[in-house]
Amino acid sequence: MSLSTITALSPLDGRYAAKLSQLRPIMSEHGYMHRRVQVEVAWFIALSDAGFEQFKPLTTGARAYLLGLVKNFSEADSQAIKDIEKTTNHDVKAVEYWIKSKFEARPELEKAAEFVHFACTSEDINNTSHGLQLRSGRDQVILPGLDRVVLKLREMAHAFADVPMLSRTHGQTASPTTVGKELANVVVRLQAAVDRIAGVKIMAKMNGAVGNYNAHLSAWPDFDWEAFSKKVVETPEPLGLGLTFQPYSIQIEPHDYMAELFDAIARANTILVDLSRDIWGYVSLGYFKQRLKAGEIGSSTMPHKVNPIDFENAEGNLGLANALLRHLSEKLPVSRWQRDLTDSTVLRNIGVAMGYAALAYTSLLTGLNKLELNQEALAADLDASWEVLAEPIQTVMRRYGVQGAYEKLKEVTRGQVVTAEALHALINGLEIPQADKDRLLAMTPGSYTGKAAELARRV
Repeated sequence: MSLSTITALSPLDGRYAAKLSQLRPIMSEHGYMHRRVQVEVAWFIALSDAGFEQFKPLTTGARAYLLGLVKNFSEADSQAIKDIEKTTNHDVKAVEYWIKSKFEARPELEKAAEFVHFACTSEDINNTSHGLQLRSGRDQVILPGLDRVVLKLREMAHAFADVPMLSRTHGQTASPTTVGKELANVVVRLQAAVDRIAGVKIMAKMNGAVGNYNAHLSAWPDFDWEAFSKKVVETPEPLGLGLTFQPYSIQIEPHDYMAELFDAIARANTILVDLSRDIWGYVSLGYFKQRLKAGEIGSSTMPHKVNPIDFENAEGNLGLANALLRHLSEKLPVSRWQRDLTDSTVLRNIGVAMGYAALAYTSLLTGLNKLELNQEALAADLDASWEVLAEPIQTVMRRYGVQGAYEKLKEVTRGQVVTAEALHALINGLEIPQADKDRLLAMTPGSYTGKAAELARRV
């Protein structure tokens, strides 16, 4: 069976392939190969500038050629490396051999060929490559996807800032809010989560087989290899990697930053699960209608249905993303002694975790863009819930020392259908200033929203 979007085992490369085209070049094995070549080239060029007698600084032409290998790296180049791997049975060694093969007929580079992968362990190349992948995946896909959701929610919060809505605490009618304020709550939470994701420092180490520069010092004992490695890791691209130097490690970079990053993404995803479920509920209550799409079918047997499928898809894919992200964050910082290989196969799934998250953000944004506010349904719900005004009435009663204020309101409202007339009769019988009576009498469930509108507009 040939591999296609129909036969792909993962829906990320099958049904949803088109929606993840931006992530695939970054997090695929091709993306991984590309970053490995980038790291090897950056290390090689830096070694030529280290001042070693045996490796003179490369000419401008040689540098341009090497950087061109990175810039123009293609799927055909990845396949060539995979073909070499069939013989080596070692993926990083295959990258080294591929780079050396590109030195043929270039005497300057051929002479220096043994400085490719010099003193490196495979993990020096792999951990830095993963760092480059994660930075790109975060900055080019995850954060922009979340930013678009935040922007849409902020627009909705402002647009609906003054639209009153009945709250439901424990599923029961409660003090009214506004549609905009409830969306503003999510904006504030989500923006804080986005800032945490963006703030994670992407770490990388280049210190040899067990983190002590053993091989490096055997070749040049008096050279400051730690400072050199730090420079390669932290110098901006293309001559460096632009990551944050990790000075202490075993054979592998400890992956603590990865756990921090994946936990941060999972926290943002959890906020969006909460939002997806709430919007689903509001659609069910009729607070939102969904804009119709010609030809779309909601049910194979019930033609009236317009399902909130985008929010359901978002919730499902956020759950899949978080299941993987949480496993990654729990497993990756754990390695037996100086290194075991359990992280290697797990790390190949970071793109899958990010893929499900990115897919969810797209679904959620699609759903939000379909929503149309049904103010009639919102108003009707409020008008049927006069019992929510028991709170302001008893609070004013307490202000003026009316004994048993809470209990009196509880007696006439709890578990009962409350009408405006019944509440007005109660208010008129209170021994409180007339101005406060008039204020309470003028109050409706739709006007009892506190600072909700102000808070929504301010977000």
